[in-house]
Amino acid sequence: MNAANDPDAGSPLVFPCSFPIKVMGRHEGDFEALVVAMISVHTGALPEGRVRSRQSSSGRFLSVTVTIDAQSRAQLDAVYRSLTACEQVLFVL
Repeated sequence: MNAANDPDAGSPLVFPCSFPIKVMGRHEGDFEALVVAMISVHTGALPEGRVRSRQSSSGRFLSVTVTIDAQSRAQLDAVYRSLTACEQVLFVL
């Protein structure tokens, strides 16, 4: 595929690559499971050790970091679109 036809040509990332996605939301229900399920739709099952969670000091918020094996910019865009469309998600980094 030449550069004109490669959708990842302008990306500073070289695919496939390990890519951490940090998702923040209120610490209600099973927020971590929700985040993992939403990301897994685009990545398949996540290997063990790829999910880390941390509560805020007040305990009201939860930060979930999921490290995926990103295959393309299109895959990352789809993950970010799904997460940002979810009303339980406050921020995605």
